[in-house]
Amino acid sequence: MDYIRTKTIMTKSENGKLWFGIDYHMNLYRGCNYGCIYCDSRSEAYHIVNFEKIVSKVNALEILEEELASKQYKGVVSFGTLSDPYNEKEKKYKITRKALELIKKYEFGVSIDTKSDLILRDMDLLKEIQKRNNVIIKISITTYDDNLAKFLEPNVISSSKRFEVLNTLRENNIYAGLLMMPILPFVTDTKENIQKCIQLAKESDAKFVYTKMGMILGKRVREYYFQNIDRLYPGLSQDYESVYEKRNVCNPLKYRELLEFFVNECNRNHILCDMSEIISDYKKKFPVKEQISLF
Repeated sequence: MDYIRTKTIMTKSENGKLWFGIDYHMNLYRGCNYGCIYCDSRSEAYHIVNFEKIVSKVNALEILEEELASKQYKGVVSFGTLSDPYNEKEKKYKITRKALELIKKYEFGVSIDTKSDLILRDMDLLKEIQKRNNVIIKISITTYDDNLAKFLEPNVISSSKRFEVLNTLRENNIYAGLLMMPILPFVTDTKENIQKCIQLAKESDAKFVYTKMGMILGKRVREYYFQNIDRLYPGLSQDYESVYEKRNVCNPLKYRELLEFFVNECNRNHILCDMSEIISDYKKKFPVKEQISLF
């Protein structure tokens, strides 16, 4: 595997209260082989030239241990905001697993976003970590339809298998739920898709379902997405350009109606969908402690 140089691994979160209560961001890998046609991490803003090539960071684990040891506040560390921590390289190199061992050693909490069943390999560590701190796992699913998912996310396990992963995590008492993102205008922005995903989440004993009801089409992402979505729906890119022009944030045309439907379905199934309620719920065993200020 190729490596890149870095001076830091963990960065302090500036929007933790808005995004699952995380305190620190961390990406052990860079790039992804999943081939998701909508992935925002392809954006020029992240400066990843060859996104399909997975690389890690020189001395990532040594730097991580130094940073964990130096932090007085043992908050929640986020894995996978830019690159899935359970990509194809992880099975061999186990960088994510070794990082979780350090998280456990220094008694931090953990937040993981993934589309992979490889997370089940690390069930033992997740159980140990949650004895001393907060753990939240977000299984990412865009559509319940396995055939559509195969086109949108060609190198990812099926949506059906991801619901099975979610169910297994819950059977082992790991706090886990569904990250239903992105919602693709003209493609997955249907009441049928929303209702079915929530129903399957309920059957998998999900603690929550969260969505932002839209997608991001930044520069470079837009071209890649249009090229691929036209293969499935010829000419659909023209509809995007007609409706959204050059806007980065693309919400469904029936945004308010679909969002209301989503909330009602979650409430009907007794599943959390509000960010503040999700954070309070998964952190109730180890409540957030205010950091002491010296000034």
